[in-house]
Amino acid sequence: MSGPLRLRRLGKSELVVSPIGLGCWQFSRGRGLGGHYWPTLGIEEITGIVEASLKGGVNWFDTAESYGGGESEKALARALKSLGKAPGNVIVATKWRPVLRTAKSIAKTIDQRLEILGNFPIDLYQIHNPLSFSSIEKQIKTMAGLVKEHKIRYVGVSNFSAKQMKISHALLQEEGLPLVSNQVWHNLLHRKIEQNGLLETAQELGISIIAYSPLAQGLLSGKFHDDPKLIQSRVGYRKYLAAFRPKGLDQSRPVIMALREVAQKHNATLSQVALSWVINARGEAVVAIPGATKISQAKENAESMKIELTRDELDYLDNVSAPFKS
Repeated sequence: MSGPLRLRRLGKSELVVSPIGLGCWQFSRGRGLGGHYWPTLGIEEITGIVEASLKGGVNWFDTAESYGGGESEKALARALKSLGKAPGNVIVATKWRPVLRTAKSIAKTIDQRLEILGNFPIDLYQIHNPLSFSSIEKQIKTMAGLVKEHKIRYVGVSNFSAKQMKISHALLQEEGLPLVSNQVWHNLLHRKIEQNGLLETAQELGISIIAYSPLAQGLLSGKFHDDPKLIQSRVGYRKYLAAFRPKGLDQSRPVIMALREVAQKHNATLSQVALSWVINARGEAVVAIPGATKISQAKENAESMKIELTRDELDYLDNVSAPFKS
């Protein structure tokens, strides 16, 4: 491992972030449907994970209203405060839940979001998906209103297609504001954004891609390939996904072998090399938000920012994982 930690600007905003942030879905503490996906973490565990991330150079955290119905936001704020962080010391991104709601609830619920976050400012407020009852135009216009009221700093989207992202960008431009980011599923085993125009469009418009699940929910660590029975001991729904079954493991095994080969050269783990590929293969267009359920994972994720893969190594991983573009 080598190299200094270089921060990068998020889209056309004034937010300067570490290439790796901390995804906080796992802080849901067993609440809600999504909360059962991960083990229920105690307050001390959550604080330890946040502390390890901060010490490793991570300066931003991504959470959401739907993560435990605000439990993740609350736990994050509690951890940051207990570690002596004051509002404005770190960058906080969260998301509005659009499902079964209209754009009116964006404004109605913003004060609640701020209260749950312990008055940590919302630096980036994202529309979690395009499944609202309201049009994109109404949602974006309402978001723009929150910026002008100084309730939030910037607007982002999540799970938006290239076309939906273009529309959102144009609407915000009319308000004199940038669309900062689009948070999407992206990793070595899920590269569809490179084929469907989403990554290309984001780069053309100066919109950052925030990659969620950059380790394919732990699959890219290689541990489930080494011990296929391991997934059965994990809580949540992962054990039922095709990717974790024997056929799925066989399909992704060539990528795991390539990661192992590169990792040995850098004295790194497979996860660290997989993260380094995500945040470096396309220049500074992509940042990533891996989660962590253990302090050791948070440290490992942060350390990945110090790995400098060569262009040949990046291309090698590109080629081996090419089947996962479709």
